[in-house]
Amino acid sequence: MNVPLLDLKAQYATIKADVDAAIAEVFESQHFILGPKVEQCEKAIAAYSACSHAIGVSSGSDALLACLMAENIGPGDEVITTPYTFFATVGAISRLGATAVFVDIDPATYNIDASQIASKVTDKTRAIIPVHLYGQMADMDAVMRVANDRNLVVIEDAAQAIGAEYKGRRAGSIGHYGCLSFFPSKNLGAAGDAGMVVTNDAQRAEKLRCLRGHGAKPKYHHRIVGGNFRLDAIQAAVVSAKLPHLDDWTAARQRNAKRYHRLFAEAGLPIGLPTVAANRHIFNQYVVRLVARDELQAFLQKKGVGTEVYYPVPMHLQDCFAYLGYKAGAFPESERAAKESLALPVYPELTESEAQYVVDCVCEFLSKETLSFAGAHGASS
Repeated sequence: MNVPLLDLKAQYATIKADVDAAIAEVFESQHFILGPKVEQCEKAIAAYSACSHAIGVSSGSDALLACLMAENIGPGDEVITTPYTFFATVGAISRLGATAVFVDIDPATYNIDASQIASKVTDKTRAIIPVHLYGQMADMDAVMRVANDRNLVVIEDAAQAIGAEYKGRRAGSIGHYGCLSFFPSKNLGAAGDAGMVVTNDAQRAEKLRCLRGHGAKPKYHHRIVGGNFRLDAIQAAVVSAKLPHLDDWTAARQRNAKRYHRLFAEAGLPIGLPTVAANRHIFNQYVVRLVARDELQAFLQKKGVGTEVYYPVPMHLQDCFAYLGYKAGAFPESERAAKESLALPVYPELTESEAQYVVDCVCEFLSKETLSFAGAHGASS
């Protein structure tokens, strides 16, 4: 049996007519950049995220960059975030000449350990970027307490968490900004790069709309320097066509995660399973932990099971951030997660038999590992 990590063709087959019709409308209009389709998408995403405003941008990466630019963050400023994240989180900080200050993760959720944030705040700190990793939100009450006490901006990196909730509040609606990604592999994916910023602050929303179009307002008149961060209409149309299905897809991911939990528990496997600490975990990824992670991944590949490591090298150990001066051992929980975590297939169309096959393969591997370890132990004694 072959079980891919993600099967976008299976998803497309169920919504082909809607997506094709939405794209055709864009071609009929010949309005490809911003415009009515983008505005329609923005209103729908704002409502879904329980926010007053949404600003369509070119990618989730540019969403982060635009928010930092809107706050005039640059050289001499510090931004607190996690080293266990996708590159874009820290790359946006670095591109503007600001300094990333890292806080280790909570090993149970993989999110930033909010109890450590206050100790990293200095007179140079301007913002905090909590990352809602794998579809589960960070401890936003603790994040906002520090931010409010020290007058800091909070930019939620919700690229993997659209629709996730923390104590009944949607991802992106708690901080000053929420950054969404519609990269095709996300729970709500476009047909290419696309992103959005959500906010409840009208002035910040207006500045972002200006920034995404090279800072022009009105056209050809520039008071500030922005960038080409505009969302194109085709991507907006695809996102709008998919949005009505998102809650059903999320429910399917949650069912698949619950099934994995049950099957792994019944098998009694010595493997770390995801901890659900938030009100609504949307399971962008289902991540297990095992010391022999690389060996398990290789074994599953031979068995036809797709997996992925998110992420093998934490940000503080990336070559391009060596100038920050962090060494191995600086953030032990992030480093441990980078060595032990493995994402298994959890996409909505995953069948019960496919999930059972994945668990059976993991069980087979662990049985072999246990016998191998017992044999080695017996030989040495």
